[in-house]
Amino acid sequence: MPTKKRPRRRSEKPPPQRRRGQSGRRPGSGRAPVVRTPEPLQYKVVELSTVDEGALERALNEWTAKGWNLDGVQFAMRDASKRPAMAFIFFTRPGAAAAEPDVHTAREKLVRLAQPEPFVAPVGGNDWETDAGSPPPFQLSARERLAKLAGLDEPEPLEEGLTLEPEE
Repeated sequence: MPTKKRPRRRSEKPPPQRRRGQSGRRPGSGRAPVVRTPEPLQYKVVELSTVDEGALERALNEWTAKGWNLDGVQFAMRDASKRPAMAFIFFTRPGAAAAEPDVHTAREKLVRLAQPEPFVAPVGGNDWETDAGSPPPFQLSARERLAKLAGLDEPEPLEEGLTLEPEE
């Protein structure tokens, strides 16, 4: 079956003219370009351990309704299966940059927590029945309180510097 040849373009006929604005310039070429400064973003990562259509749909609908924008989805695959084991959904939204953590205050808090302050509990009746203004008659350490609750007369002495001897 013979094929038809396409007719050649006539060289004497110029190509069609494009329509331009009245001034002959492209539309929008006289405007200044819009430069947007990048604003800080907040990020949200949602981990899905069950990856199916329903779980992905629920997570997307929940977080976009709260004002987060979908940034991407990353799947973690199993070696023996084509189904993903987990999914991580990334969201962003405009917001203030996270404040720098106050290292000095955090260190002070850690030092305060590391110092051994024995827990003291009031002795006597119910702990909550004491007046807020009057201190209890005397206080017990947590170790003494546990010994009293266990029915022991005296708590076992605290052993310090205990060394274990190797078996022969």
